[in-house]
Amino acid sequence: MEARLQRRVQRYGWDRAAAHYDAHWRHQLRPCHDRTLAMAALRPRESVIELACGTGQVTFAAAAAVGPTGRVCATDISEAMIATAREQAAARGIANVEFERIDAEQVAATARRFDAGLCALGLMYFPDPEGALARLGRVLRPGGRVTVSVWGRRECCGWADLFPIVDARVESEVCPLFFRLGTEGALDRAFEAAGFTGFRAERIGAELRYRDDHDACAAAFLGGPVALAYGRFDAATRADVDAEYLASIARYRGGCGYAIPGEFVIATARVPD
Repeated sequence: MEARLQRRVQRYGWDRAAAHYDAHWRHQLRPCHDRTLAMAALRPRESVIELACGTGQVTFAAAAAVGPTGRVCATDISEAMIATAREQAAARGIANVEFERIDAEQVAATARRFDAGLCALGLMYFPDPEGALARLGRVLRPGGRVTVSVWGRRECCGWADLFPIVDARVESEVCPLFFRLGTEGALDRAFEAAGFTGFRAERIGAELRYRDDHDACAAAFLGGPVALAYGRFDAATRADVDAEYLASIARYRGGCGYAIPGEFVIATARVPD
């Protein structure tokens, strides 16, 4: 897909998903988010830039780690995601975070001013992830570090059929190379191409647990990356899509609920001194 069109699909798709995202994904993504923050090893008084911050699931923990004398600049392509995150920050009285709606691939590169960069489960959506990493590196101080997480290998993610199920019904592929960065060696090559050093990565398994059919479908189609396409389907098409997706995850069903396997890759590297 042409990069400009893919960015528009991402922007308006996540606008649609924003209202459902926390309810269906906060708990499911917690192990990945916790490990991402642990590998980032943020310290008091540090300045942090976050790409693809979503509703702030990682942002607020990062803000706590750097403390009141630190700061977090959190960015996302989706206005609705940013608005939700701002509301939550205000409700929690979090004052050391600023939110900005911006395409991650257009992050200003005029000065090195951040100690650390974060991107939790966002990099695989970018049309040019290597370019985004390079631009991120240019806004970090020498020795600054970046920590990212992505979904892992397609064969290790039991929910992966949702992409071809949706794409069979609409000619607008949400993310053509979604699982590319989760393959062996892909992230280290991306970091190397972007000029980082000291790369290290971990691969962790996870289980996505859903109470019932409705919960599983809502996470996949209302709060996730295919929300824009799904929202344009008529009722009959939605019913067909739901049924096909449930059939694809049937082997992970136990009683009324589901325990669907997933995999994450978490990596960190630094800007040369």
